[in-house]
Amino acid sequence: MTTPNKTPPGADPKQLERTGTVREIGSQAVWSLSSCKPGFGVDQLRDDNLETYWQSDGSQPHLVNIQFRRKTTVKTLCIYADYKSDESYTPSKISVRVGNNFHNLQEIRVSVDAAIQSLDSEP
Repeated sequence: MTTPNKTPPGADPKQLERTGTVREIGSQAVWSLSSCKPGFGVDQLRDDNLETYWQSDGSQPHLVNIQFRRKTTVKTLCIYADYKSDESYTPSKISVRVGNNFHNLQEIRVSVDAAIQSLDSEP
């Protein structure tokens, strides 16, 4: 999602989109996963249904790759994680990396908060 101003942590991304504060740009990207169980892939990760989700099926690290076809400025990244529903699968660490290709990615943000609702990518 892009936004002209800093988005408050814990803000509802759908409400922010309805008010025009942010714009969802994930559909402009190619999404891939390091692994997934059948029926728990990119479609479920992106379907806006809180009852469906991505479930990895491989060794760590578990990766979600989001690649845009052209250079794209992303100011805010919103991630929904429901620790109360499934603490064993809720990530304990999320790393955000950016770059021009897979080989020059640089880490810009790391969060170790298990109750993550959003990460603001501005350092």
